[in-house]
Amino acid sequence: MAIGVNARTAFSLLFPPILDEFGWDRGVTAGAFSFGFLASAVFSPSLGRLMDRRGPRWVLLLGVGLMGGGLALAPAVTRPWHLYATLGVLVGGGSVCLGYTGHALFLPNWFVRRRGLALGLAFSGVGVGSIVLLPWMQRVIVGRGWRAACWAMAAVVVLALLPLNLLQRRRPEDLGLEPDGDAAAPAGGPARAQPDNVVDPAWVAVDWTLARAARTARFWWVALGFVGGLIAWYAVQVHQTKYLLEIGFTPEVAAWALGLVGFAGIVGQIGLGHLSDRIGREWVWTLACGGFALCYALLLLMRASPTPALLSLMIAAQGMLGYGAASVFGAIPAELFQGRHYGTVFGSLSLAAIVGGAIGPWMAGALHDRTGDYVLAFWLAIAACVVSSAAIWLAAPRKVRAVAGRVRKPAA
Repeated sequence: MAIGVNARTAFSLLFPPILDEFGWDRGVTAGAFSFGFLASAVFSPSLGRLMDRRGPRWVLLLGVGLMGGGLALAPAVTRPWHLYATLGVLVGGGSVCLGYTGHALFLPNWFVRRRGLALGLAFSGVGVGSIVLLPWMQRVIVGRGWRAACWAMAAVVVLALLPLNLLQRRRPEDLGLEPDGDAAAPAGGPARAQPDNVVDPAWVAVDWTLARAARTARFWWVALGFVGGLIAWYAVQVHQTKYLLEIGFTPEVAAWALGLVGFAGIVGQIGLGHLSDRIGREWVWTLACGGFALCYALLLLMRASPTPALLSLMIAAQGMLGYGAASVFGAIPAELFQGRHYGTVFGSLSLAAIVGGAIGPWMAGALHDRTGDYVLAFWLAIAACVVSSAAIWLAAPRKVRAVAGRVRKPAA
């Protein structure tokens, strides 16, 4: 997670020097990030099926190949379509395999009682990577150029992730365990009772295939929630560095701000992940959407007053609250559609997330080209936060499986 997600996030650092060198429109250049998301959306459902059939090692190794190849080829870019093919399609496709989507396809299988905390801990690696990799990459860009930075990151991806991802397993049963590390039931022994967190036994009893899930309103509410949330997440992630430069911050401060957002996300993902196990996934998704909305509001205030204090508040709101959405990104659909075909169902739902991640950067760049600033784009991102929060409440995972903090204790 530390490398796979931040190799994609680094597009925000590559964005200014690529714009300066080639002079392309901002919307066209940022569109490479969006196009990569959309292209990866095409095979996202197939990624879920691959996970169900072959396990995480195949998915993660595919991601290493795509991302490493895209970064290694990016220095040869001379035309916009080259940028779309390398930093867009290849790096974007690799990041789907290596990042939140790829890991959310199988990590929820391993945890039930502390699913939010476990996912938050796993995804907090993004924050560690951001504070280490992004400032380092900015120094390489300043000292040796953006092409050298791409080659360096390609080497990190291949050398670090190729051996590491061979250790992954799809489910605890592959090692003779049950979720949460419980011992498996003895062969020939009595079957385990239904988990005590089940609120709707009839819903849970369904063998949720993609076709069955797609015929429910809950599936589409989650999809809408993911679209809105990812619009907000990636619009700011891609355009934040360029925006901070335009309002007067130095390149070094802008790069550190991007890294510190991810570092603050460690607190957000672990803290809100744990909180989601106590109060519910809907509340935490709402807090995360509120964090992104506050982040955009602070960015708008900084147009008139670009102070370190407002910058610090923006970093905290985006990282400590907004990034907390990652801790429930896999938990929400897992509690609705857990089962043998979860990978396929989640892979299809992640298509909606990818579409949102594509719309956000493209929308912000295109509106900037048309209006000359980010004001309208930022207000639309705030509206997307509101829609996303409402959609997850309507999906209501709490009405299918209760989180550990909401499970009613049996009377003595």
